Amino acid sequence: VLLTKFTGREFVGLAIFLLAAITDFFDGWVARRRNQTTRLGALLDPIADKLLTSAAFISLVEMDPVHVPAWMVVVIIGREFAVSGLRTIAAQQGFTIAASPLGKGKMISQVIAISLLILGFELDRVGAFDGIAGLRLSGTIALWGVVLFAIASGVDYFVKFTRAILDSPATGPS
Repeated sequence: VLLTKFTGREFVGLAIFLLAAITDFFDGWVARRRNQTTRLGALLDPIADKLLTSAAFISLVEMDPVHVPAWMVVVIIGREFAVSGLRTIAAQQGFTIAASPLGKGKMISQVIAISLLILGFELDRVGAFDGIAGLRLSGTIALWGVVLFAIASGVDYFVKFTRAILDSPATGPS
């Protein structure tokens, strides 16, 4: 939606993005609360998260004016591929790397940053009010937070993966 050409596309795109993020949150919350989590759900949920945020970030790079520097999106999406790869290898070795608080923080920071960036640029474009520079600045600061969360949580997953491999009976002491 963000890459289409119609008036209000940013607001429609933001509404769809937030609806998807909110339903994703409540789906997990309800499943955990009712103790109805499944292995399939645990595998599909991170994929859905990655598709949602990656599509938004790539769209923000492509928009005119560019809302997000491409290198930042490469770091964020690169982390997603690396963590997914580590989780796949871990699963093949018979262990699971659970989602960390850093990873959950990264997801929350992504939703906030994407929302602020879309809203800030659109309100600035239509001249909604003079104080919008603060909203755009907040989005940029939030984006830096996402990059930092991506790096920190990526390192955290790598450390957990390395410890699990070294502690596994097949490769090292417990």
